[in-house]
Amino acid sequence: MLEQLMDLVREHAQGAVVNNPAVPNEQNEAVIGAATESIASGLQQELASGNTEGVLSLLNGNSEAAAGNPVVSNISNNLVGTLLEKFNLDKGAATQLAASLIPTVLSSLANKTSDPANGSFSLDGILNSLTGGSAQGINLQGILGQLSGGLDKNGDGKVDLDDLKSLLSNGAQQQQQANTGGGIGGMLKNLLG
Repeated sequence: MLEQLMDLVREHAQGAVVNNPAVPNEQNEAVIGAATESIASGLQQELASGNTEGVLSLLNGNSEAAAGNPVVSNISNNLVGTLLEKFNLDKGAATQLAASLIPTVLSSLANKTSDPANGSFSLDGILNSLTGGSAQGINLQGILGQLSGGLDKNGDGKVDLDDLKSLLSNGAQQQQQANTGGGIGGMLKNLLG
């Protein structure tokens, strides 16, 4: 998923990164990588902290939801911090870059995720990638419409969003711990060569 996500960021980076005079040309790919890492780690962090509803509402294909979704703000703020720290951009340029790139990429990701004709992104694939496979075998699209079938993970006798939240949150937390050595940044480093 990470490679496809980086390609998606690249598709939308022309104005925000490549043609941005605040970003030196030799840093374009590194900034695109930082944006990709911010998105992936931000979504994973949201799941790990139990914000399943926020992530699902963002990825359900409602592009209008992206602009007002707090998940988008958190990811944008993380990218601003990275741009200030690693690339020495001034705060105004970093904020503008994140504000133009992150909502656009996440909106595009949501649209691609909800399009059955698009094979590059699926809700199941994204959530499995972020949770180390915890969503494997679960028809997440079906669950969004109707929670059913073997998900009573908390043993309360009923299936609800809390069961899904618990499953995804635990998976994301385990994936974060497993990635402590290199994390998503390590995976990105391998992608960038």
